[in-house]
Amino acid sequence: MIYFKLPFNEGLHTVEETADKNAVNFHSYNSLNQINFNGNIIKVESANWNEVSITNESLANDTTDFTAETKEEYCSTLEQVIEVIKENDLPKLVYSRRKIFTDFNTIDFKASFDNLCTTYPNAFRYLFNDGENAWMGAFSEVLGKFNKATHEFETMALAGTLPTTEEWTEKEIEEQKPVTTYIQNILKNYSDQVQQSETHDHVSGNIKHLRTDFKTTIKPSDLDRLIQDLHPTPAVCGIPKDFCNENIRKYEKFPREFYAGYIKVETDENILYFVNLRCARLYRNAVHVFVGGGITAQSNPEKEWIETELKSEAILKNLVVS
Repeated sequence: MIYFKLPFNEGLHTVEETADKNAVNFHSYNSLNQINFNGNIIKVESANWNEVSITNESLANDTTDFTAETKEEYCSTLEQVIEVIKENDLPKLVYSRRKIFTDFNTIDFKASFDNLCTTYPNAFRYLFNDGENAWMGAFSEVLGKFNKATHEFETMALAGTLPTTEEWTEKEIEEQKPVTTYIQNILKNYSDQVQQSETHDHVSGNIKHLRTDFKTTIKPSDLDRLIQDLHPTPAVCGIPKDFCNENIRKYEKFPREFYAGYIKVETDENILYFVNLRCARLYRNAVHVFVGGGITAQSNPEKEWIETELKSEAILKNLVVS
């Protein structure tokens, strides 16, 4: 079962699994795992949504035995990561953690999903349970959008995070620059005409990011390879990609699973790819919220912890618990 809403579109959709047809695919961060919902994408009417039952009993228990990092553990590890960044003169490395929430008896998943949809109207919002995995999330970073008729391809460089009330500093500006450069260089391999916007604010709930948009035209046969080249972008990994991934595996306490992977949605007109951030894995007795941040030589571990706490609120503030 999956329910989702597209950005700036309050129509609720699901996948009627009656056809062997690409609809919605979740790709893990390491691209080794995939969850597929194949069939026809159909609209869910309000009356039908009201009849849907999504209970805690339909979810698996959390048997991972994971314990979340304390603030002290996180800051201590981040000091080591910052040393790696300085020693190797890295522009950026992304470090993530899990926040594990267990302070509830039951969760009203439908009401929680409705809250998420209301809070993030500009995001791809989803809730799914395939019998083994249950996830919920909402994020507005587009890894790619391909128009089947015109062959136009769009993407964005999104990085740097602050509360909406604060002004940008050199740290966030320098964090976003390599993401922009990385995407520029990849797109040049597929087209000699790439349009690029000015960098502007991208608001997502209680926080904002720096964003640069790109638009070009590509061959349909190049689409899969282009997405593979783009993922993972420096916004979720760092630069250089292989070296950063090696250190992510070394320093991060938990596997990322589908966090920071991407979601592919194929409609009649477009093929859409969304980065899977601001998401959580749902269990009967726990919610694992995945959060991370771009670390640079200027990063302050205390501020990075606060940033991840703010990001975790995207899920936690919208949960309806009892």
